[in-house]
Amino acid sequence: MVYGKIATSRLRISGKRHGGNAPMILCDTNAIIEALKKNPVVVETIEKIGLERIAVSVVTVMELYYGALHKTELKKIKRHLSSIRIIQIDEAISVAASELIERYAKSHGLQIPDALIAATSINRYLQLYTGNTKDFIYIEKISLWSI
Repeated sequence: MVYGKIATSRLRISGKRHGGNAPMILCDTNAIIEALKKNPVVVETIEKIGLERIAVSVVTVMELYYGALHKTELKKIKRHLSSIRIIQIDEAISVAASELIERYAKSHGLQIPDALIAATSINRYLQLYTGNTKDFIYIEKISLWSI
């Protein structure tokens, strides 16, 4: 699908395209939630990508911890995240997120967590795997893959 200058698509994975030195994929919080809920489309996609190529922002980690219903669920989340690379917020990501907030908060309602995740995606040149393309579609330079 194409929205303005931003193209989104379902993840297409093949041995040729993503073998060897294939890039990391940044998963949005909703993609991880769907994986934890065992959504078959998301689970299959993540398995095809390979856990060694999946990354999440520390913002996603915080959102997942915050949304845990109880300590048992929190332990489950922590166990699943233990095999995924977590990207911390550094100065470059902070600056980029601030610029995104300045540009899109009033015009598009961009929230701080989404700005930080988008800035991570853009700054680290990672495609963002998300079920909420509406939250990011208007952001220039972001590469989205939709669930």
